[in-house]
Amino acid sequence: MKHVVRSPKHPVDERPFIVIWEATRACPLACLHCRAEAQLTRDPAELNGEDARSLMRQIASFGKPSPLFVITGGDPFQRPDLCELIRYGTSLGLRIAVSPSGTPTLTYENLVAVREAGAVALSLSLDGSTAERHDAFRGVPGVYDWTLDGWRMARELGLKVQINTTVTRHSLHDLADIAAVVRREGAMIWSGFLLVPTGRGEQLDALTPEEVEDVLHFLYDCGAVMATKTTEGHHFRRVAIQRTILARHGELPQTGPLYASLTARATELGLFSGPARSVRRPPMDVGSGRGFVFVSHTGEVHPSGFLPLSAGNVKNHPLPAIYQGSALFNSLRDPSLLEGKCGRCEFATVCGGSRSRAYGVTGRTLAADPWCAYEPGTFEFSPAGV
Repeated sequence: MKHVVRSPKHPVDERPFIVIWEATRACPLACLHCRAEAQLTRDPAELNGEDARSLMRQIASFGKPSPLFVITGGDPFQRPDLCELIRYGTSLGLRIAVSPSGTPTLTYENLVAVREAGAVALSLSLDGSTAERHDAFRGVPGVYDWTLDGWRMARELGLKVQINTTVTRHSLHDLADIAAVVRREGAMIWSGFLLVPTGRGEQLDALTPEEVEDVLHFLYDCGAVMATKTTEGHHFRRVAIQRTILARHGELPQTGPLYASLTARATELGLFSGPARSVRRPPMDVGSGRGFVFVSHTGEVHPSGFLPLSAGNVKNHPLPAIYQGSALFNSLRDPSLLEGKCGRCEFATVCGGSRSRAYGVTGRTLAADPWCAYEPGTFEFSPAGV
């Protein structure tokens, strides 16, 4: 199964694959889905420079190679010490990526500064294929152009660029066009973020499980011509396994009308034309509290930025102790505790569903993922030995 789904090199109960730090909640945008419910000004309670350096030393203490460290927000460029912190983290051996907002701070000078400080990658959001669609979602005119300009400058500077697209009813029928923009502009990877109802995202209409299934199959198809992944779409790993097995048997997946319309539009745009990738990028088997940890702007440690339960604070307890010893984190790493159809599913150990979405909808971290359409035991082939 290693060539279909990747696992971190180190056991996920010992250390995370990735640590995301919300450096600030300050951001001039008003995005419809914002987890952080970002504000225009910085919170005086956010981690200061010494707190942030202590956090980075804690991350480095997990050992080498270090977990990937992502500095997000809000807009991390709202912190005047951003480059100083990147330099310090790099000196500790951390691999650092920055996830800024598409604002006027996304300048050539700032991108040069973070690259020279040691950042290796940039993560940007694209939620519409046109300025009108993207800016409507982000709440501020001009964001689309700022994002594309920053994206192009980052690539020119040699930074790896990940593009994130929030999959909502707003973007659902625009996904093929967004994919075409991503392929045209070039990116290290395109990530489809399946909305979690937290923060402002609670006000957005939910997708149906069938629509989500069609989106996952479309993202899998896109993976033949550009690297794709999902955020909070853990059943993408199940889809990858199923599609691999079906292809061996010369069979096609059962899909719905959304998949048909996205595929037709992608074909019209020529998205699947030209040479395919020589090697498909397998999805990584990580999830909330299981290879993944989020540190809030005040130092609270969460299994995910979309699962607002704290297991402790890095000001009071070392991150490794929280990650390894927290009852919350350990429960999320035990698939035998999963409830409902997630608990009965033959793909539970490689998927497990979105714990963030389960909590957001039901209030229970171990409940079944409400956006999964798969009924356990209905796949005609055994996933064993893939």
